Amino acid sequence: MTFGFAPSSAASLSTSAASANRVLEPAEWAAAGIPLLRSPREVVSGLHARHRPGLTTAVVAVLDSDERLRASASFTRRSASADGWMYRNTLLSQLRRVIPHDLRRRTPVRTAVLLYCREGDGRWTEEDGAWMWGLRDACTLHGLRCGAYITLTRDGWQVLGEGRGGRHPSAGSEPEPVAMSEAPPRIPRTGGAASDVLRRAAAR
Repeated sequence: MTFGFAPSSAASLSTSAASANRVLEPAEWAAAGIPLLRSPREVVSGLHARHRPGLTTAVVAVLDSDERLRASASFTRRSASADGWMYRNTLLSQLRRVIPHDLRRRTPVRTAVLLYCREGDGRWTEEDGAWMWGLRDACTLHGLRCGAYITLTRDGWQVLGEGRGGRHPSAGSEPEPVAMSEAPPRIPRTGGAASDVLRRAAAR
């Protein structure tokens, strides 16, 4: 004998409502106080050159307070449905893979931005709203500031909610030379016998 129950219509409505809440409308995104990028084209060009995203490819990047790239990862969307919860889990997994969390800080000092390459034009879609929801939630769970959401289409790039965009780069275009500033290389510590050996070797 099998025991179980069929979900009630109320439960189904509750599930649908929860799913609908995993999408951010443009007005909600604008009201969230997302920090503006100082040089959006430089950020977009840098990520495009590094990851060469194709259609349905997302690039999540972490920038420091000077807008220098600290870490980034790209991946292809696998789910056909626009579900902010699934996008959140995927983004969080990528962030955990490339950079330690900042949950011990009272105020986030690093910002995560998301570049998504898709079909269509730069106007907001429900899929964009799901990515926005996912990015905002993933940033909260990883101790980061939620930054810009950028679409890359055949028409060019667009920072949603800001009205800033450009024609290059675009989906399918050749990468431009890397322009986005990176974190400076670590300077090795000086002093001690090992340092003297390195200096003598460099002088030869």
